[in-house]
Amino acid sequence: MWILEYHNPWWHNKDWEDEDKHIRDWKNQKIKWIPKWIDQIPLEPFSLNFIVGPRQVGKTTGLKLLTKRLIEKNKEPEKIIYFNAEALGNLETFRDVLKFIAENFKEGFLFIDEITAINNWEKVLKSFIDLGKFENFVITCSGSSTANLLRIPESFMGRRGKGKDIYVLPLNFSEFVEVHGIKANKTFLYSEEIRKLFEKYVNTGGFPRTINSDTTFFDDFIRELKSEINNLNKSFSIFSALISQIFYIAPSSISYLSLAQKLGISRPTLEEYLEMLEDMFIIKIIYWKNHAMVFRKEKKIMIRDPAIIKSLSLLTGKEIRKDFLYEWIVQEHLFRKFGEIYYFKNSYEIDCIAKNLKIEIKAGKPHRKYPKEVKILEKEDIPKFLIELFSK
Repeated sequence: MWILEYHNPWWHNKDWEDEDKHIRDWKNQKIKWIPKWIDQIPLEPFSLNFIVGPRQVGKTTGLKLLTKRLIEKNKEPEKIIYFNAEALGNLETFRDVLKFIAENFKEGFLFIDEITAINNWEKVLKSFIDLGKFENFVITCSGSSTANLLRIPESFMGRRGKGKDIYVLPLNFSEFVEVHGIKANKTFLYSEEIRKLFEKYVNTGGFPRTINSDTTFFDDFIRELKSEINNLNKSFSIFSALISQIFYIAPSSISYLSLAQKLGISRPTLEEYLEMLEDMFIIKIIYWKNHAMVFRKEKKIMIRDPAIIKSLSLLTGKEIRKDFLYEWIVQEHLFRKFGEIYYFKNSYEIDCIAKNLKIEIKAGKPHRKYPKEVKILEKEDIPKFLIELFSK
């Protein structure tokens, strides 16, 4: 089948890396690394894996680097099968490709990229799995439309084998320091070099292209975001207005009713857009918590990476103050570490609550006293805190 011949040059060409755009671009980057998430992918059959994460984070490049590794480990190249579903166009062609693979390959590694480009793809793939056609395969699916892909694994209950969901996120600050070739030991944590790297991180975030100073990233990110929002039958105008309001209210909390009224939309519509943006790894809703989380209290909304913040700032013409940006960065790192993030506000406010940590971020000296269990982070303390958070 021509589409497979076209997408799998390693079947016939030992120098395929020179022809592959993703590998070639990766090799040409000044700052490059092998993403750690490819080590998390189960490689024993049967496995059905789903890779999710924001756009432009390097999912396709990671799959190509995994292909390179498998070939270097003497896996037979002809048993490594990759195709981009966007090139197929429709569900019938997708079914034909899977049928061809099932009839001509007894085992292998099947990578299906941009799978969300095909409507109802999950029904076809599920039917082949139920027929036992891929029981000797490792199947790994990824897609840019993460809002669609996130809930699909639930429909494959009992059909995943050893498979996992792999979350691919922009680099955190500790990883950012590492790819710059620095081992952040205790001596370095307060060094000028770490301080400069943190300033760079604040400006670039953790996406491969922004780390490599690719200024075209921001327009590309917004263009792809607009395409996905349109494909989800949502209004890009409402999205843009919502982002403007998030910039305006940051880092304060707000009720859904008040935010919906500011936008001139209903509360259910607002909740649909917020859920969509969370699924796309753009924002995170932060709930109020004291002894327990309270849904009806006002919420905070953070944007999850400095590169996303800069992209949305260019879109809306709004800017975020540096001290507010520091708060979002700390909140995101705590959320990644502990899988939860809350805030508290009463007679005083605590920006970040996660597990047993209570943290308040201050650009200058705090003007009021806080309970002794609250850790006050000043600007110069943040890089050290973020690195140590992921070294524990």
